[in-house]
Amino acid sequence: MKSHEFASLLCSRLCHDLLSPVGALNNGIELLADEHDPEMRARCLELLTDSARASANKLKFFRLAFGAAGGFADDVDTREARVAIEGLFGGEGRIQLGWMVDEPTMSKSALKVLLNLTLIAGDALVRGGRLDIGAEKSDAGIDIVVRAEGPRIVIDPELKRALLGQIDEHSIAPRGAAAWLVHCLVKDAGGQIQIAGGDDGTLLIGAQIPA
Repeated sequence: MKSHEFASLLCSRLCHDLLSPVGALNNGIELLADEHDPEMRARCLELLTDSARASANKLKFFRLAFGAAGGFADDVDTREARVAIEGLFGGEGRIQLGWMVDEPTMSKSALKVLLNLTLIAGDALVRGGRLDIGAEKSDAGIDIVVRAEGPRIVIDPELKRALLGQIDEHSIAPRGAAAWLVHCLVKDAGGQIQIAGGDDGTLLIGAQIPA
């Protein structure tokens, strides 16, 4: 896949995910302009605040997961990833988060793998649940594991195939952009990806990236 084609996929994914909170901002502004009741105006301001926060949290996450955030250094502070994940999934209380990453820093590529696996697993928790994120370094490299558990897990088979590289790259839809990015990063590093579960209320995705 050419770089501009992949950039188009990522842009489509970003626009899709930002459409809801940005649309709510627009609706809130329109309501506020026409509303004179103090109680309803307060509700409109609450809607605007929630939508602005959701938009900002998504942008922070996507900047780390897809963009060039983290500065010019080779490694990125893992606390940035934790804050981004908590902002994206922890605000509404639908998903409980478990953070099992003791490493203070990770390479940019490894951090993108961790964030995108978290995005995929979190999106699969359609009725909420628990999301555990873990990473451990060794002399051999780094192991990343994301575990999702909930009453209902839905993951598109295309995402699984994209993660494992079992799909024609030219047929990938925008919803598969994160999965394909993970596949490319891990493949380029000489690592491997494993995925298990999904039908029994538990989804486990792991990536092994050699040093």
